[in-house]
Amino acid sequence: MTGDDVRAEAAKPPALDWSAENCTIQRAVEEIGDKWSLIVIREIFQGVRRFDDLTVRTAIPRQVLTSRLRGLVDTGILRRVPYREPGQRARSEYRLTQKGLDLYPVLIAFQAWGNRYLVDPDGPPIEFEHRGCGEPVELVVRCAGGHEVTQMRDVAGRLGPGARRRSAS
Repeated sequence: MTGDDVRAEAAKPPALDWSAENCTIQRAVEEIGDKWSLIVIREIFQGVRRFDDLTVRTAIPRQVLTSRLRGLVDTGILRRVPYREPGQRARSEYRLTQKGLDLYPVLIAFQAWGNRYLVDPDGPPIEFEHRGCGEPVELVVRCAGGHEVTQMRDVAGRLGPGARRRSAS
């Protein structure tokens, strides 16, 4: 092996030796689907749960909204709850399952990033607050040892129990 080969091998990220086929980040993105699904989840967190209200609030085309709601129900993020307005046919509104509620930190993280880089001069259109005291909610990154991580460069990936070596191709 030449000196150039050794330097090239040393510069190669170790992650290249490991498969990303079972990556849970990729699976989560695939399950949520696209931006419209995330917008639907955002609205349902805000109490907008009925199809017609979702079309008004989001301007998502009806066919797209139908597809996204079906997908979110099929993956177990939402559940249908029947309701009937007087004199109307029975319909469904959409509620978050526990799996869906567990996406709240994801939305808070997206919002915090958007507030940092994409917010209008007037400020964000919505803020999250703790219902118990009314104070703003902040997302905190903390290691299992209890240390708050304030610099994301202090976080590193490491192999987990599901790591698989890449097969030679």
